[in-house]
Amino acid sequence: MNETVNTVTIWVVDDEPGMCRGAVRTLGGWTDSFSDLGEKIVCNVLSMGSGEEFLERIATEQPQILLLDGKLPGIDGIGVLEQLHKRGISLVTIMITAYATLDKAVEATKLGAYDFLAKPFTPEELRYAVHKAARNVILTRKARRLEEEQRKVRFNFISVLAHELKSPLGAIEGYVNLIRTRQAGETLADYDHMIERVGVRINGMRKLIGDLLDLTRIEAQTGRRELATLDLRTVAESSAELQKEAAAQRGISIHLKLGSELFMTADSSEMEMLFNNLLSNAVKYNRDDGNVTLSGVKSGKHVRLICADTGIGMTAEECKRLFREFSRIKNEKTRSIPGSGLGLSIVNKIVTLYHGSITVSSIPDEGTTFTVELEDRNLNDSDGSPSDAA
Repeated sequence: MNETVNTVTIWVVDDEPGMCRGAVRTLGGWTDSFSDLGEKIVCNVLSMGSGEEFLERIATEQPQILLLDGKLPGIDGIGVLEQLHKRGISLVTIMITAYATLDKAVEATKLGAYDFLAKPFTPEELRYAVHKAARNVILTRKARRLEEEQRKVRFNFISVLAHELKSPLGAIEGYVNLIRTRQAGETLADYDHMIERVGVRINGMRKLIGDLLDLTRIEAQTGRRELATLDLRTVAESSAELQKEAAAQRGISIHLKLGSELFMTADSSEMEMLFNNLLSNAVKYNRDDGNVTLSGVKSGKHVRLICADTGIGMTAEECKRLFREFSRIKNEKTRSIPGSGLGLSIVNKIVTLYHGSITVSSIPDEGTTFTVELEDRNLNDSDGSPSDAA
């Protein structure tokens, strides 16, 4: 793995010029590798002889690591830590001291001291102390980066969710205003179409909320996964029954071609979500009088499910956008098709739980085929999901 090279700035605050020169000589330009974190550091070292000089300089620039002498003329090491604490400045601080009582050590730790290095020390001991401190700097930096990425993801998620809810709520509000002001007529029949459209919009929002709950439950692994040996054919038949009415209204036939020994260890609700979303998509994006075929076979510990439809299909570029949250293919053919944009994202996350994969092949105006590979692990396996109940 290629390592990212970053500069770590180290300030040495000590009133002994010899100590400062030795630290600069030992650490200046020193490189240290953290292969497990994918990073390498190069040390940039500055020294200063008093706490006052340090506190003046810290107002305009900051190091990542501070080597701080506990016993300084004027403001001492503890005083420096107190000032940093008051200013809300957090540094990875290594206290350097020749004589330190337990009380002083406890006080320094409470004020944020990360480590202690007793005088006299060898260059190897100094580098080891800095190595530990630098690892802390890298981990903190990565944690902050991850937190920022998560913040952006949450913002984008909420923005998209608000957009997805705004449209149906606006439509419902418009229909309700028309009904309240009796603009279409005086009889109830004049508003049947509007009431029907309100119901469609409400069902769409209910589906969106249900999909969101499924998605967050899978991601957070809340609740206990009830793992048992399931007959996937039975689960598929139940899911097909749920799609029967919607399919029949458009003359779409659903064909199940599942092996007689299609058993695997799984959580029934997860398998229901997987089959429901695959079949629901295959029906929604099909053409009238089309076909949906769901087949499944098992070979050893591997289960393969193939869901094929004769629908509107997608381009190769559109296929690349699938499986993302709120990702929906929007064009003239899909404009009137309702959906949350979460179904395939849910399928993908479930497939990942079972150490599997999902692929899609599609031809515009001919149809789409989803191929799902799952790994069956028995209840005695101990190397991860799905064998470990949450």
